[in-house]
Amino acid sequence: MIYTGKAHKVGEHIDTDAIIPAPFLVSTDPLELGKNCMAGLTPGWVKRVKAGDIIVAGENFGCGSSREHAPLAILGAGIPVVVAASFARIFYRNGFNMGLTLLEVGDQVARIKDGDELSVDTGRGVIKNLTSGEEIVCQPVPHSMQAILDAGGLVNYVKARLAAPEARA
Repeated sequence: MIYTGKAHKVGEHIDTDAIIPAPFLVSTDPLELGKNCMAGLTPGWVKRVKAGDIIVAGENFGCGSSREHAPLAILGAGIPVVVAASFARIFYRNGFNMGLTLLEVGDQVARIKDGDELSVDTGRGVIKNLTSGEEIVCQPVPHSMQAILDAGGLVNYVKARLAAPEARA
């Protein structure tokens, strides 16, 4: 899958309460949650984002509680992919389970500036910085994880597998 969008840089150790603060956890609707994405970091942050834009973060993105609302809020804000130095392990799994693409790039994240235009090829593990002309190479999304993303998350993936004729045999 290839995504193209503007980079919105956030810092390190961005926790799930910054991604979607507790007062907004009254819904599981991604569009409702998306209206307050990153409100715990910068109120109104989401107003700068256009559909298809990309979050670029430092180390340990998504630390804190294991709420599934955080990746849903990001998706609801129109952001299909997050590129980070590293992710909190529970957030990493929740992200894929909810249908959010995540790529770890380590220290190379410093090569991306806020506002850079990026093209992210998840299948090849290549992030092209269209602003600077640089490329970052990372691990591509594994085929098994891409199948979950393609289905729109783990629940949809399992439903489709259970509905498949070979699952009923």
